[in-house]
Amino acid sequence: MASFVVAITGGIASGKSEIGRRFGQLGIAVADADVYARTLVEPGKPALEAIVAHFGRGMLHADGQLDRGALRRIVFDDERARHDLETILHPRIRLALHDACAAATSAYAMAAIPLLAEGGGRTAYPWLARILVVDVPRDVQLLRLFQRDGSSREQAERILAAQASQEARLAIADDVIDNGGAIGALAPQIQALHASYLRLAAQMS
Repeated sequence: MASFVVAITGGIASGKSEIGRRFGQLGIAVADADVYARTLVEPGKPALEAIVAHFGRGMLHADGQLDRGALRRIVFDDERARHDLETILHPRIRLALHDACAAATSAYAMAAIPLLAEGGGRTAYPWLARILVVDVPRDVQLLRLFQRDGSSREQAERILAAQASQEARLAIADDVIDNGGAIGALAPQIQALHASYLRLAAQMS
């Protein structure tokens, strides 16, 4: 079981998935909150039943699957609705992440938590040993959203405005990866952090 757990977090289009993939290539178990957020709302799961009970059956497709687009439209511009959805999902996601990291057999484990700053930081995740923030300039995020999702500037700006600020994420960081430059700049940063985490994990064992 891994007793040393590092969170990976960052804003949208910051490159969190790529960072997690690279740590995975080093043999580190990475539990992904986005994966659990999807599996927890499959038909028959309690979280989906809670969403339908709260937001109505209009949140379902005819086949019983969650209509993510309909739910997104409701919560995106309504802070209360977004809070209600988080109240349903976040405790379940936290438990799934904790259990996966506790069961990991690698030297340490990582939890990819995109909304860590928004979701309470260490207060909500007291079992985290370190928080690694993937940091990119706002203009780089916007450009990546244009290229990746075909978002308009207005859409991209609204998405960024709904997330924690860069300053709020950096305020909870123990470690930072700068992913605003060339892709080749990632490897030395990851290797240095991996070596550091191995040392720290060994001290806890």
